[in-house]
Amino acid sequence: MQYTPKGHHLIAGTWEGGAQSFRSEPAHGPAHDFAMGTPALVDRACEAAEDAFWSYGYASRAERAAFLTAIADEIEARAEAITMIGTQETGLPEARLQGERGRTTGQLRLFAEHILKGDYLDRRHDPALPDRQPLPRPDIRLMQRPIGPVAVFGASNFPLAFSTAGGDTAAALAAGCPVVVKGHSAHPGTAEIVAEAIHAAIGKCGIHPGVFSLIQGGKRDVGQALVQHPRIKAVGFTGSLAGGRALFDLCAQRPEPIPFFGELGSVNPMFLLPQALGARAEELGRGWAGSLAMGAGQFCTNPGIAVVIEGAGAEAFAQAAIAALGETGAQVMLTDGIAEAYRTGADRVAAGSGVQALVTSMCDRREARPFLFRVPAADWLANHSLSEEVFGPLGLIVVARDAGEMQRIARSFEGQLTATLHMDAGDAGMARDLLPVLERKAGRVLANGFPTGVEVCDAMVHGGPYPASTNFGATSVGTLSIRRFLRPVCYQNLPTELLPDDLQG
Repeated sequence: MQYTPKGHHLIAGTWEGGAQSFRSEPAHGPAHDFAMGTPALVDRACEAAEDAFWSYGYASRAERAAFLTAIADEIEARAEAITMIGTQETGLPEARLQGERGRTTGQLRLFAEHILKGDYLDRRHDPALPDRQPLPRPDIRLMQRPIGPVAVFGASNFPLAFSTAGGDTAAALAAGCPVVVKGHSAHPGTAEIVAEAIHAAIGKCGIHPGVFSLIQGGKRDVGQALVQHPRIKAVGFTGSLAGGRALFDLCAQRPEPIPFFGELGSVNPMFLLPQALGARAEELGRGWAGSLAMGAGQFCTNPGIAVVIEGAGAEAFAQAAIAALGETGAQVMLTDGIAEAYRTGADRVAAGSGVQALVTSMCDRREARPFLFRVPAADWLANHSLSEEVFGPLGLIVVARDAGEMQRIARSFEGQLTATLHMDAGDAGMARDLLPVLERKAGRVLANGFPTGVEVCDAMVHGGPYPASTNFGATSVGTLSIRRFLRPVCYQNLPTELLPDDLQG
């Protein structure tokens, strides 16, 4: 099904053009013109979101759950059109877009079920103790309440799951917070059709139209205006370290500082322990290569660094990875800029002292092929730039001399989204020594798996210490992500009839 975009913003229920426009740069298929965002549009959208909060923020859990479910239904009703324009704009294969759409609608439905249960409210009640000595205790109740309008920045690498109706938007709406989305210019048509689905759900459920707005494109002043608008009470972001840090600083510099929930990047180190390497080095090498190259390596959980201890197992692992990556063809990257940054990153790694190239590639314009490098631990520890993320299918094997050097490598990492242990039973002692370090460094610790798959569920954590994310106590995936857009409110001695419905009884 061919979809022809309007090329407009959606501002509180109205589709609007503008005086200036930009043209999309699809991987294939037709390009389209889109109105460019402005600070004036940001102001209107934020004021409408504040107006919507006075009804939506106090709607029942059942009403919000019905709205989330309606959004999921409307997205599925546009499934074919979303897949078509999504593949054209990003170059991602159809199967990837279909899976990402299912993840997006499944997340919306999961959050609807979750808020209906009410556990996320963390309701607490300390009954009055009028006879307590030396002083009586008042009746005290606590409940989580929504914070107000939330700004969400669409991600380049996930046009559905981390963009217009993705995790941040779904979590904020579940919490009771209106959302203003700044769409990513890499996939504006995909953003528009998903916004259409949300717009249809708003009409179906009778929700205030200010509950959602989409602002397309725009220069840096648009993003700055959004995070600094006084109506915005939190920001959700998935993107680069440089861009995220700039927005984080703007949030902190506001007259009223607000939380910035940024997921900024990670190299997701794997530690391959000796017994595991001795038993299944080739299997691990092939598996790592597949994870590295999946989706042209454009996952925030891409395991870019493998740490091994020198020996026959380490060599067999490297040879298996070389063979598997050598069979990997060129893949289209999300944008020309991302492809250029990938080539620059590969050049930076290759220039490092002690770095040996195992797989090299020629990459044309928007296409990427894998790179694989190896470096002794001493050289890696002496060069911080080798620990920085290269967004794409690039792997680096760090070779330690012994368990002690592997431990020093683990301690040297900055914050990560994930860290992985590949281990067999005989590796338990070494794994036990590494685990306290890894759980301090990462939000998710895996055993015998690859991190390029983030389950949407109650127990998932997708976040970690800086620079993996800007708030180590939060996750951007799973039901716990809703908590980011809530704050506890205590009610002391309030008459029952004044308490929120969820605290009565």
